Amino acid sequence: MSDGRLASRRFLGVALTLGSIAASLLLTALIIIAVGASPLEVFDKIWQGIGMKPDGIDPGRFAGVVNFWIPLALASFGLVISFTAGLWNIGVEGQMMFGAIFASWVAREIFLPSVLLVPLELIAAAIGGALWGALAGVLKTRGGVHEIFGGVALNNLASIYAIYLIAGPWQPPEGGSLQSTAPFQEAALLQPVSSGFRVSLLALVLVAVAFVVVAVALRGTRWGLELKALGKSPRSALLLGVATDRNAVLAIAACGAFAGLGGAFRVLFTYGSMRPLVSGGIGFLGLLVVLLTGTRTIWVPFVSFFFAAILAGSTRLKIALQLDQSLAGVVQGILVLMVILANGVRGRMQGQVITRLPEQTPTGAQPQSEEAASG
Repeated sequence: MSDGRLASRRFLGVALTLGSIAASLLLTALIIIAVGASPLEVFDKIWQGIGMKPDGIDPGRFAGVVNFWIPLALASFGLVISFTAGLWNIGVEGQMMFGAIFASWVAREIFLPSVLLVPLELIAAAIGGALWGALAGVLKTRGGVHEIFGGVALNNLASIYAIYLIAGPWQPPEGGSLQSTAPFQEAALLQPVSSGFRVSLLALVLVAVAFVVVAVALRGTRWGLELKALGKSPRSALLLGVATDRNAVLAIAACGAFAGLGGAFRVLFTYGSMRPLVSGGIGFLGLLVVLLTGTRTIWVPFVSFFFAAILAGSTRLKIALQLDQSLAGVVQGILVLMVILANGVRGRMQGQVITRLPEQTPTGAQPQSEEAASG
């Protein structure tokens, strides 16, 4: 690709991305004005809600943002893999729940020192999420069930099974409850950095490792190239010798492993017990993150943190301004819509720019006519 084409594509991409963000902020401001509030005041309350104060950072509130960001980032990293393979892994919620179920079983049934028990729980969670993801992949490749429909069905099954465990075999000693299991043993829980800043250092390390693993796998391995080929055109990938069915199953299973780790974090740190719908919609929010990042791994930590901050900060709106915190969902929806529209416009405009730019020929070379080239 010539330097002119490359520069035009980069400029167009940056301009449309910044334009979509500006348009989403403008539309959000107009909606806030329409409901009788001040946009600046709303954004200020959201900013305070994530722990940012004029005199410094509130460690408690900021820790809440980080603790929501950790499972969201893990699930989003997994979804980058499945999206790269061209697979809409809607079943990520169920994969998070099965990771939480497997981790909960280890936390309840195995008694070891924390240094041995916690890694065992995380391994079990990754296996549980991967198996539930692989099931969606097998349904697609062997049963002809599209991953969207298979994922929705498996989400419901995972939720039903979690409720059965909580209300049945895993019910607290005092009797059945649909709220949660009994609290897990202390050795099974992830420990915070401090009492004032309740964030798990191990979980942060896990996010960093996940980032490196996904980035290297997709950009520096043969498997990553095969997934990209599968995502571009399954038929062409098959003709090139790519094992399309096997890679489809592996992509969803890998996504499930990361999602399972996110589910484990929820039960081993956020709650300290198994609860119904422990995923909390994080898997679906991860889909929006990946849509915004365009499966670029480098942007996942930042976009997912933005979503975590918006959700955490919106809790102050109802108290301070008498605004429903669902306004955060409006902000997210508008942003996603604007970015998707910008991506569509970019695709069409890039095609027009490329066709209009003249082909450059090497210095001293004479461009050939169509007849001469064909001859």
